[in-house]
Amino acid sequence: MHRRALLALPPLLAAAVALPLSLPVAQPLPSAKPEEVGLDAARLARIGAFLKAEVDANRLPGGVVMVARRGKLAYAEAVGFRDKASAAPMAPDAVFRIYSMTKPLVSVAAMILVEEGRIQLTDPVSRYLPGFDRLVVSEPRLDPITAAVSYVQVPQARQMTVQDLLRHTSGLAYGEITQNAQVRAAYTQGGLFRATDPYDARQLTPQQFTAALAAAPLAKHPGTTWEYSLSSDALGRVVEAASGQRLEVFLEERLFKPLRMADTGFVVPAASAGRIAQGLGIDPAANNAPVGLIDVSQPPANASGGAGAVSTAADYLRFTQMLANGGVLDGVRILSPATVRLMTSNHLDERIAQPVTPGELLLGTRGFGFGLGFATRLADGVAAVPGRDGQFMWAGYGGTYFWADPKEELVVVYMTAAPSVGRAAYRRLMMQMVYAAITG
Repeated sequence: MHRRALLALPPLLAAAVALPLSLPVAQPLPSAKPEEVGLDAARLARIGAFLKAEVDANRLPGGVVMVARRGKLAYAEAVGFRDKASAAPMAPDAVFRIYSMTKPLVSVAAMILVEEGRIQLTDPVSRYLPGFDRLVVSEPRLDPITAAVSYVQVPQARQMTVQDLLRHTSGLAYGEITQNAQVRAAYTQGGLFRATDPYDARQLTPQQFTAALAAAPLAKHPGTTWEYSLSSDALGRVVEAASGQRLEVFLEERLFKPLRMADTGFVVPAASAGRIAQGLGIDPAANNAPVGLIDVSQPPANASGGAGAVSTAADYLRFTQMLANGGVLDGVRILSPATVRLMTSNHLDERIAQPVTPGELLLGTRGFGFGLGFATRLADGVAAVPGRDGQFMWAGYGGTYFWADPKEELVVVYMTAAPSVGRAAYRRLMMQMVYAAITG
């Protein structure tokens, strides 16, 4: 991962972050004044004021927000501290642990291979990963007299497919989320789940990861239930098997370099260590309970496709703008428009159970389905947040969030280092304030 040659800070960005004009910072997209792209500058300024108040109240360490409309960067703001313990101010080029915002990156990698004919969505995962043809499902049984729960392992009704991995209907689970005690125990034994290090399975090699997942029972029969899971991590192993490259190498060559995402990867080099955004170490929304973030200073044993990447707001804005453009940015085509439409369409029909819908998990509201790598809005209404049909998005455990609204020609990236039980509220508030600034 190499830092790109940085351009001088444009006047718009200088005003937003109140930093010297000479400070070098990434310029992810051409800039425009808010009114030139149908946005109200005064209303956009509410975002920074809100974040500053949260920083002052010690509820957030700091953050970076970038808003683009019609392909132009119209608002960029860095607020608070990159590292409050050392009083280091937040900077526009701060590097964040993006956790589950890694998933869309890996989903795009898989779809690149689909376009090349090296993967089909209907392929059984066992074509790429050993042992996945022999998986069993752990089914809970409730004793009607004692109310005790036991588990029975039965053969999977069908094998999971690559499409199942992309849309989280694989039957896999997260140890942090699943209610199936047998699955959680198997993940713990295999090193896939550690309660002290949420969403971190990077200590296993790719081979160890695959073997541990194949040895554990599924939580659901493939294709029957939407359950947020280690599916994207498994998808990363599929990308490796189909491409013959380590996931981090494939992404660097096929996505990060072409899009000039110079600060995105799975480890932060020593030269950039001083740019890593650090958390408060506590969650103010959970009675100041201790909470940490993954160590990204050393290369992981495996590039976790579900939760292991780092990025900047500028890099991720370029990635999201590429998708909003139908797979192309600055003349560089990553995917075809047809593939992007497929990815951003809902893939959950009435046959797939949704005990917790994607929107409820992400934002605390219904109104969203799930495509191939991210949530997608089903209609202009229903959801308790603004947006249009076709809006797509996802977020990360560490406090990062992005969305794109193709009909409104809007792309937004919000980065903080604040893992919290209250992060869904910040996502909703960010959406409310950005959409309130649209004037036409």
